[in-house]
Amino acid sequence: MLFLVISILPFLFLLSKSLLPQQPLPAWASEARLLSVLFLQELFSLRSFRGFTSWALGVPSSEMACKRKCAARAASAAENAAECEDMSVLDLPELALECILEKLPPPALCSMAGVCRELKDRCRSDYLWRRHMGDKWGAVVGGAARREWDSYLASRKDSSAAAATMESCGSGGISRRWIESLACVWPLSWRRSRLGGGDKQRCPLPRDSVMSWYLSLESGRFWFPAQVYNREHGHVGFMLSCYDAELSYDSHTDSFQARYPPHGRRTVVIEEGVQWERIRAPPLDTPAHDLHASDCLYDLRPGDHIEIQWRRNKEFPYGWWYGIVGHLEPCDGSEHFCRCHKSETVVLEFNQYTPGSRWRRTIINRKDHREEGNEADGFYGGIRKLYSNNEIATWKRLWPVEVLE
Repeated sequence: MLFLVISILPFLFLLSKSLLPQQPLPAWASEARLLSVLFLQELFSLRSFRGFTSWALGVPSSEMACKRKCAARAASAAENAAECEDMSVLDLPELALECILEKLPPPALCSMAGVCRELKDRCRSDYLWRRHMGDKWGAVVGGAARREWDSYLASRKDSSAAAATMESCGSGGISRRWIESLACVWPLSWRRSRLGGGDKQRCPLPRDSVMSWYLSLESGRFWFPAQVYNREHGHVGFMLSCYDAELSYDSHTDSFQARYPPHGRRTVVIEEGVQWERIRAPPLDTPAHDLHASDCLYDLRPGDHIEIQWRRNKEFPYGWWYGIVGHLEPCDGSEHFCRCHKSETVVLEFNQYTPGSRWRRTIINRKDHREEGNEADGFYGGIRKLYSNNEIATWKRLWPVEVLE
C-alpha cells in the first residue's frame, strides 16, 4: 500500500502545478496531467484502497464488508422480483421470437434494435431486411443500383482511410497513439469508456448491410439509377418511352425526384413528384449511350410487343420506345397465309401516332440490323422483345389519351 501511495506522488505534483498560473506546459505534461486525474479516479474505485481508507478513518473492514453484502443482497432481491413480474421478449422460444421480428415493419425493427445488444444484432440481420428490400424496392432497384451502392461504399471506405491517415500524421496523432498504447497495459476502466467510445460508437450500423442500404434509399441520401416512363411529366415528345435517370426518394410525398443526364445543348433536367408506377429497374445492363446487341431478331413475328432504342441524334442517349411488329405491305394479315416472319425485313409500328406520320412505321433488316436512321427521323438502335405480360400491361396503361401527331 505504501508503494501505491508513493507511486502517485509525481501525478499529484503535476496536478498541483497545473492549477497555478504559469507558462503553458509542454504537450507531454498535459497528457500526464490527464492520466493523473484518471489514475486517481480509478485508484479510489479499487477495493484495496477502499480498505485502506476505511482503516485510516477507524471503520472496521468487517463492518464495511457486511454492509456491502447486505446492499448486494437487497439489489439482487429487487432484480429477481422484477424478473418474476415482467418476462423479457428474449425469454421467448427462438422460433417465436423469429416470427415476431419477421412481422415487424422497418420502423418497428429500428426501434427494437435500440433495446439491447442481442436484439440489435437480431434486428439488423440481412435475413430480415432482404424481405423488406424486395417488398418495397424490388421493382425499381436492380443490378445497376446494387453496383452503384457498392461503388458508393468503396468510395466511403477510401475517404475514411485517408482521413484516418491524416489524423494520425497530424499534431494530435502522436499523443493519441501514446495514450492508446498506455491503455493497453494499464488496466483502467477509462480505456473502454474514453478511448473506445460508447456502444453506439463501437457498434455503428455496418455500411454493407442490407439495413444500411434500405435506410439510405428511404432517407433519399442515395441516388440510384433506374428508368422512368414518359419522362418530364408525360411531355408529348416522350410518350410511350422509358429513359435512364438517377432517382432520390422523398418519404414525405412517397414519390421520387428524377435527374436526367444532359444531352445535346440541354443541361441536367430534374423532374419532381415521379410516382412509383412510372419507375422500373433497368431490364438490361446496356448503358444509355451504347447500342444494345439484339438477340431476338429472328424470333420476331407480327403482333409481338417490342421495345426499341431510339435517339434524336448522336449526342443524345438512347431511350426505350414501345411498339409492335406489323405485317409487310403485300401481306393481308391472314393467319394461315402470312409469311412475314420468314422475311429478312421486319416492320415495326408505333400506333400511338396518327396514320401517315413519319413516326408511325419503320423497317429494319433482321440480318444486318445495327443503328439505322438519319438526323431528320432519328436513329433506331437495338430491339428487345417483350415476353412478360406485366411489362406489356404497363405500356398499355401508359397509352396516351389522344393519338399523337
